[in-house]
Amino acid sequence: QVRLVESGGGSVQAGGSLRLSCAASGNTYTYSMAWFRQGPGKEREGVAVIYASGGGTYYPDSVKGRFSISRDHAKTTMYLEMNSLKYEDTAMYYCAATRGRPPLLLSASSYNYWGQGTQVTVSS
Repeated sequence: QVRLVESGGGSVQAGGSLRLSCAASGNTYTYSMAWFRQGPGKEREGVAVIYASGGGTYYPDSVKGRFSISRDHAKTTMYLEMNSLKYEDTAMYYCAATRGRPPLLLSASSYNYWGQGTQVTVSS
C-alpha cells in the first residue's frame, strides 16, 4: 500500500512559478509516478510522468518546456516544478503512482494510488 500526500499549492499570478511536492509512504523505487490536474468542469488530465527507477520523464505538449517532474528516491518524494504559469493551469493537482510502467502514461486509469490533491490558482 502506498500513501501519497501533496503540498505546495497556492495562488500565483500568471507568469509565476510554483513547486509542488508529493510525499510517499513506503518504498516507491519500483513505482512510476505522475502528476494529474483537474480544473472546474474538466476531466482529469495527466501533466507529467516519471518512470520507476530509471527516471525517464514524459510531458504533454500543453506543459512541455514549462513543467518539470523529478523525484528523490531517498526521500520518497516527487516534485513538480511549474514555471511560466498560465490562467488555464488553474486546477486541483494530484499525484499518482503505479508499480512498474503504466500502460497508458497519461491515463488516470493506469494509476492505482492517489493523493488528496493540492489547489493551484493562477490569476491573469
